[in-house]
Amino acid sequence: MSPIDRIRSYADELTALRRDLHAHPELGFEEVRTSGIVAAQLERFGIEVHRGLGKTGVVGLLQGRPGPRRIGLRADMDALPITEETNLPYRSTAPGKMHACGHDGHTTMLLGAARYLAETRDFAGTAVFVFQPAEEGLGGARAMIADGLFRKFPVDEIYAIHNAPHGPHGVLQLRPGPIMAAADFFDIRITGRGAHAAMPHQGIDPIVVATALAQAMQSIVSRNSNPLKSAVVSITQIHAGAAYNVIPEGAHLAGTVRTFDADLRRLIASRIRELAAGFAAAYGATIEVDLRDVFSVLDNHPEQAAAAAEIATELFGPENVVADTMPHMGSEDFADMVAAVPGAYAWLGATPGPGLHNACFDFDDSLIPLGAAYLARMVERRAAA
Repeated sequence: MSPIDRIRSYADELTALRRDLHAHPELGFEEVRTSGIVAAQLERFGIEVHRGLGKTGVVGLLQGRPGPRRIGLRADMDALPITEETNLPYRSTAPGKMHACGHDGHTTMLLGAARYLAETRDFAGTAVFVFQPAEEGLGGARAMIADGLFRKFPVDEIYAIHNAPHGPHGVLQLRPGPIMAAADFFDIRITGRGAHAAMPHQGIDPIVVATALAQAMQSIVSRNSNPLKSAVVSITQIHAGAAYNVIPEGAHLAGTVRTFDADLRRLIASRIRELAAGFAAAYGATIEVDLRDVFSVLDNHPEQAAAAAEIATELFGPENVVADTMPHMGSEDFADMVAAVPGAYAWLGATPGPGLHNACFDFDDSLIPLGAAYLARMVERRAAA
C-alpha cells in the first residue's frame, strides 16, 4: 500500500483532529492546548516526546532501523489575531483568533506522517518531529534554536511544507535557493506639538509629518533600489488623533520591508532612517524609528530541494511537481532552521479559495494525506541517503 493510501485509511481521524484544532486556535507562545494534543498523539503512537522547547514547542523522536542519519520534519502550530468570518461548524470558538494560515493543517499533516512512520518503521536512523510555536512574526523558530533544538536533537536535514490556497490542487511547488523573502517590521513614532485645530500655527502637526513621510517612503523602492532586485515597503498602520478639533501630539506609522538581498535590505533601512531624520528637521518634529529583523531569507539548499522534488514526483507524478517555482515575497521563519542545517521548504496547492490571512480562509482537508505522505517519504528516502 502506498503511503498516501495508507494515510487515507485514517484520514477521517486526522480531519476530525484538524477541525478540533481549528475550533480552538491559540496565538504564538500560547499554544498550550495545541501542544498538549500534539504530545498526547505522539505518545499514543509510541514516539518519545520532549515538551517546552521554545516555550510551547514539542519535539518527537522515533527510531527506525539502525542507522546514523537523522531527518527533521517541522510544522507550525500558531494561529493569527483575526476574527473568523466563516459559518463552518468547526469555526473558531476563540474571539479574535483564527487559524487563517493553515497551521492547524500543517500540524495535522506532521502528526499523520508521524503515525505512518511509527506504524511502518520502514526507515533507517531517526525521525525528528518538530512542532514549532509562534511562526507568525514572533520568532518561534529562533526561540526553539536558542533553547538548543539542534544541539539537543541534531538533524542532518530538515523539511517543511505549507499549503497554497491559490492551487493548483495537489501540485507541489519549490525551488533551490531563495524561496521566501526576509522581513523587517518597523514602528515610526512622530512627536509634534498638540494644538487647537483652529489654530494650527501654534502646533507642530504630526499627521502632516506622517503623511509626508509615508509618501516619501514609497520612493525608496522606485528610486533608490536596483529595479532588477525585488523589494517591498508597505505601510500597514497609521494611528493619530482622537477628536475632530484637536491636532494631536503624536502619530505612529507601522509596516514591513521585504527583500531577498542583504545589501538592499541595509539600504532600505538606511533610507527610512535618513528620510525620518530629514522630515523631523524640516517640520521641527521628533521622529523615532524602530526597525526590527523578524524573518531571514528562506534559502532552500540545492541538494535537499532536488531530493524533495524527486520524492514528490514519485508520490504525485511529474505533472504535479514544479521544481523551479518563482520566489514569494512572503516570509517564513523556517528560514532560521535551514540556515542552521540543510533543508528545503515546499508549497502544496489546495483547491483554490480564500487566501492566507483571510478571515474566510479554511484549510483544504484533502491535502492532509498528500502532505503527510510527502513528509513521511522524506524520512524514508533521505535517512538512507
